[in-house]
Amino acid sequence: MRSSDELFDRAQRVIPGGVNSPVRAYRAVGGTPPFIASGSGSTVTDVDGNDYLDYVQSWGAMILGHAHPRVVEAVAAAAGRGSSFGASTPGEVELAERLCAAVPSIEKVRLVSSGTEATMSAVRLARGFTGRAKVLKFAGCYHGHADGLLARAGSGVATFGLPASPGVTPAQAADTIVAAFNDLDAVTAAFAAAGDEIACVIVEPVAANMGVVPPAVGFLEGLRKQTDAAGALLIFDEVITGFRLGLGGAQARFGIEPDLTCLGKIIGGGLPVGAFGGRADVMSALAPDGPVYQAGTLSGNPLAVAAGLVTLDILAQDPPYARLEQLAASLCEGLLAGAQAAGVPVTVNREGSLFSVFFSDEPVADYDAASRQNTNRFATLHRGMLRRGVMLPPSAFEGWFLGVAHTEEDVERTIEVAGEAFGESARAS
Repeated sequence: MRSSDELFDRAQRVIPGGVNSPVRAYRAVGGTPPFIASGSGSTVTDVDGNDYLDYVQSWGAMILGHAHPRVVEAVAAAAGRGSSFGASTPGEVELAERLCAAVPSIEKVRLVSSGTEATMSAVRLARGFTGRAKVLKFAGCYHGHADGLLARAGSGVATFGLPASPGVTPAQAADTIVAAFNDLDAVTAAFAAAGDEIACVIVEPVAANMGVVPPAVGFLEGLRKQTDAAGALLIFDEVITGFRLGLGGAQARFGIEPDLTCLGKIIGGGLPVGAFGGRADVMSALAPDGPVYQAGTLSGNPLAVAAGLVTLDILAQDPPYARLEQLAASLCEGLLAGAQAAGVPVTVNREGSLFSVFFSDEPVADYDAASRQNTNRFATLHRGMLRRGVMLPPSAFEGWFLGVAHTEEDVERTIEVAGEAFGESARAS
C-alpha cells in the first residue's frame, strides 16, 4: 500500500472525511489525495516520493514558491525569539504599516488569523458602524465559512438567502441577500427592496471560488455607486487577489476603493494570517476605540508576521507581476490550444496570474454559467495531469495559481502534458 493510501486510511478514522478542509479529500476528482511531505520552489513531493509541478501553491499563498530561503530564515529566527506572547510586538506594527502603505483604501488595519476571521469581522464591523443588519453577497463568491456568508440563492434577480449548510439557521441566512455576480440589475433590485437595511456589499473583486471570473466592465464601479447612494459599506474580499494582482491588489488594478478590505494568504507568506482594514472612521468603531468587539489570542502571531514581512519585502523590491502575467498568458494560450486540438470545448478565464479552465463552450461570467461546465471532464483532466506529475486544484470551481518560482520550462512542460490529458478528457462524459 502506498504511504498516501495508508495515511488517508488512518486519517479517516480520526478526522472527518480524512481531511481538515473538504476540497483536499479529492472527492470532486476521484482517487486518493497525495499527502505532501515537502515543497521547494514550484514543486511539491508526496510521502511516496512523487514530485509534482504545483499549481495549487497553498491556494495562492505561496507566491514566492515553497520553502523560499529568506522566508524560512525569517520564520526560524522569529521562532527562536518566541512563537506567541499574547502581547503586542514590533513586527505586527511594521506589517500593519506595510499594508496601509500598499493598499489604497486601508488607513487602519487589524490582523487576525485567517481569511474567514477577516471577512466575518469586517461584516460585523459594517453592521455595527451602520446600525443595519443585512448583507448583500454574490452567488459563487466564497468569503469563508461564517454562518451568514454561507447563504446563497438561485439565479436571477437578488433574493433573500436560504441556508446552504446544515447548522446555518434560517434567521442567520435571512439577513443575507444573494445576487448574481456581474449583475448590476440584481443589485439595484436588492437596494430598491431593502436599501435602508443593507449594511454592506461584500464581493471578491475577481471571483476565484467558482473558478476565476473577472468583473464585467462597470460592475465594480456600479457597486461603489450603489453603496454610496444607499449609505452602505463596500467590502472587497481580497484574501486571494491581495498582493496577487499587484502590490495594491484588485482595487489598485481596477481603480475602485472599497470602504473595507479583507486580506490573507500572501500577507502571511504561507503561515496562518488574515487582516481587515479600511477607512479610519470605520475602523475606529472597533474595540477598544469603539463598541464593536473583535479579539484573537494569536492575532499578529510573530511567526506569521515575520513570514509576511519578508514576503512583502521581496514583492516590493522586485515586483514580479508583469512576468507572472506573461507566464500566465502563455500557459492559458497553450492550454486553450491543447484543448482545441483534442476537440474539447473549453473557456479559459484569466485576470493577471490568476486563471482557470472551464469545460464549457460558453462564456463564464457568473456562478450559473460556471455550474453548467462538464465537471467530469475536469476530473479526468485532473487525474491525467497528476499521473504526469502536475498538480492542479482538485475542483473545477477553483483558481489555478502561478508563483515567482515557476519558470518558462515549467509552463512548457505543463502545456505538453495537458495536451495528452485533454485527449483523455475528450473521451469523458
